[in-house]
Amino acid sequence: MTFRCSHLENKDLFSLSDPFLRISRIVESGGSVPICKTEVVNNNLNPIWKPLTLTMQQFGSKDNPLVIECFDFNNCGNHVLIGLGHNTNMEFIFNSKLQKSVAELEKLHKENASANLFLPPSRHRHQEKVLKSQLFADGFCEKNLYSFLDYVSSGFELNFMVAVDFTASNGNPQSPDSLHYIDPAGRLNAYQQAIMEVGEVIQFYDSDRRFPAWGFGGRTSDGSISHCFNLNGGAGGVEVVGVEGIMASYASALHNVALAGPTLFGQVINTAAEIAGHSLNYNSSKYFVLLIITDGVLTDLQETKDALVRASDLPLSVLIVGVGNADFEQSGVWLSCITLFIWKILDADNGRRLEGSNGRVATRDIVQFVPMREVHGGHISVVQGVLEELPGQFLTYMRSRGIEPHAVNVPPPPAQHHPYPV
Repeated sequence: MTFRCSHLENKDLFSLSDPFLRISRIVESGGSVPICKTEVVNNNLNPIWKPLTLTMQQFGSKDNPLVIECFDFNNCGNHVLIGLGHNTNMEFIFNSKLQKSVAELEKLHKENASANLFLPPSRHRHQEKVLKSQLFADGFCEKNLYSFLDYVSSGFELNFMVAVDFTASNGNPQSPDSLHYIDPAGRLNAYQQAIMEVGEVIQFYDSDRRFPAWGFGGRTSDGSISHCFNLNGGAGGVEVVGVEGIMASYASALHNVALAGPTLFGQVINTAAEIAGHSLNYNSSKYFVLLIITDGVLTDLQETKDALVRASDLPLSVLIVGVGNADFEQSGVWLSCITLFIWKILDADNGRRLEGSNGRVATRDIVQFVPMREVHGGHISVVQGVLEELPGQFLTYMRSRGIEPHAVNVPPPPAQHHPYPV
């Protein structure tokens, strides 16, 4: 639904009001529970808000009453009530607050009508005050919202890709203290644990189990430092088969690639984005997940942000797994660098989407950061760590493109194997 108001009363002394709407659902106890709100429109008495999305899980049925309130935003949090939405038959409920149902809002939209806002009774005013301010429902669209399971069960797939950090900060692979040390006794190192634990979760959603696998930050056999080289050492095909193939290619690469640096994510993200973009030409049922396993401090933050902003339009998510012995709960290098840079900035959990160097803002959040120490410490499970944000990122992409699950009993498009670019 798209709402706008006209002729709002001004509540500010030296400027105009900064209005926003709050919609609440009436509960059996007699009160109301907020379910959504619009953004704040600054300095405007005739605001038009961005479309709001309400689900039936939030409002119950289309005939359930909702309370619509308009507030003037204040930074201190003490927002001032501008007015309440009036229902068509002027009935009073819950201390003289009035309401509208979704069905009534739809009717407003169809009839191109409006509803007056009002102020409820107070100590100084025993009756409500009907205002000149009016609420309009300029847009109303009803459609099915499918779940992650709806897509997966109808044939959609997550295609897994992995990139492993070969920078020198991991320590000499010949030393037992190194994160890349291959234990002759068979004990998995930090990278092997991350590949196994995360890969086993993701590969469940990938039918052919063929995974592009890269390394970055290493000096390859030709003497040059590469920030995106094939983990299997081949000059052609980049894919390996199964998590076992990733593990084998990783172990082999440790004998052929010297650890170097610095830690750069930009090139592997761009390469993964190229694959995701290429898939749009032949199959819209694929969604890609790039797993980046790293221990180091990111040194190309702006280039990484630019790559992620460009990739936000594609069917791609980036899962960054931090490995190592650093304590993410204590202050130190990891907290000040990796957690600050990646967790707060790249993960965009603060609600602010990434912005590129050219001013372009990411279409959606596509990054999730998982510190493996929290997994191994029992704070979160592997499944929770890996899948906490991924289904939402997947659904945001599909819904924004209007892509629906395949119809029941209609097979998905046949799988096609396209050689991925190196």
